[in-house]
Amino acid sequence: MCLGIPMQIKQIDGYTARCEAKGIERDVNLFMLQHESLQPDDFVVVHLGYAIQKATPQEAHAAWEIYDEMLSKMDPQKNA
Repeated sequence: MCLGIPMQIKQIDGYTARCEAKGIERDVNLFMLQHESLQPDDFVVVHLGYAIQKATPQEAHAAWEIYDEMLSKMDPQKNA
């Protein structure tokens, strides 16, 4: 299974953005969204280092709620 991770854009330099999610920052390639209007504080869905879709803040937060729930169920200490 492949997951797209919602990340928030912190700064943009050409087709590269510095993005953050859960305190982790990464450089993300924006080439696939070159026709979108992207600004710092926007959310994008990132897969394999590429932004593949613009997301609303609500979509990003909802995805993280689901991911956090999945991760909590995978933690053997919480399931014991």
